[in-house]
Order: sequence, then C-alpha cells, then structure tokens
Amino acid sequence: MSTMSSIIPLPAIESGQSSPRRAPSQKRSRERVERILTVAAGLIAEGGSDALRMSDVAEQAEISIGSLYQYFPDKAAIIRSLAERFNAYGLACTERDLEGVRDLAGLKEALVHAVDGYYQMFLELPAMREIWSGIQADKTLQEIDIADLHNHAALLERVITRLRPDIDRKNLPASALVLMQTLCANVRLAISLDRAEGDALLVVTKRVLVREVEAEYFGGSV
Repeated sequence: MSTMSSIIPLPAIESGQSSPRRAPSQKRSRERVERILTVAAGLIAEGGSDALRMSDVAEQAEISIGSLYQYFPDKAAIIRSLAERFNAYGLACTERDLEGVRDLAGLKEALVHAVDGYYQMFLELPAMREIWSGIQADKTLQEIDIADLHNHAALLERVITRLRPDIDRKNLPASALVLMQTLCANVRLAISLDRAEGDALLVVTKRVLVREVEAEYFGGSV
C-alpha cells in the first residue's frame, strides 16, 4: 500500500465555490478534510483521476467510507475541491508577484516569474497535471478553469490601470484575458512535452508575453 502523499499548503476554498458536503466548522473536521484531500491528491498523482476510488481514499485517510461520503458525495466533488485549491494557490502567487509592480520593467519581470512559478507548480504537483488533463471532459472543471482565468486577468487589469491610468479601458478586459490564457495554456502544453522541449517552449512564451505587454499597453516603449 502506498503511503499518504504530501501536498503544499493551499489557501482555503472561498465561500461560494464547490465545497465538501459537510462544511468543516470544527478543527477536527477541517483536519479530516485536509487529510482526505491530501490522500486523494497522492492517489491521483499515482494512478490518475479516473482510477481514484472512494474506498481507497477512505482507507488511506483512516476514516470510514460513511464518514467520507458525509464530506464528499463522490470523487468528482473531491476532484473539484482539489482543482479549486490549486487555482486558489496559483492566484495567490500571481497576486503576490503583481502587487509590487511599479513600472513596465517590474511588470515584465512579474509575468516571467508567473510563467516559471506556474510551471513549477505543475512539476511539483502531479495531481494538478492529472486533474487538468481531463478538463475538456468535465464541464464543471471547465467552469472552474474559466473563472480562474478571469480572476488572473482581473489582476493584470488592475496593474495596467495603476501603471497607465490614462489607458483606453474598452478592450482591456479582453486583452488581459488573452495574455493570461496564453500564459496558462502554454504552461500546460509545456508539461505535456518532454522537459527540454517544454522548457524551450516557455522561453518563447515569456518573450511573447513581454513583447505583447509592451506593445499593447505601453506603445512599444522599453
């Protein structure tokens, strides 16, 4: 039997997002939910989300199957909760990178760092790769992903309006969305390639993002 895998600390799920059937209000309940998600992430990393079984999660989390179902009605709920955790963690990292930006050079550096950080997340969290590899087959995961993309684009919009308060904001939401989609999509593509090819793809991705930000928001100025 495999041992419980570890998972990096992730922000709590925001209210309104998909959550366990029983909201964990007590410390013991919260710890149990964390243990369930940690076990599930390890099992997904080892065998993929399709092979995830509730009985295996219960066994490795050392709880009864009945208790597991009180928190999560099915494995899809577990996968959604993990997806939201990964997204929340990624968004927090991006927000941290962007909050200190004061000029174009800082923005370019932050975007490069965001690409590297997102890539590193996928490398360090096999469960994250497994979950998002099946996104096209799960409408709920698609909705979670689109909401996350809009959240990232909103962070970029906020920085741009702070740096360029005079900018025409008519097309800003769409352009920010395109830039963040380019970042996220290319990182996910890089993960599906062998490491050397993936690294090379991201070198070009960072160059494209920097060039597009410069041209789109700063008129090509350096």
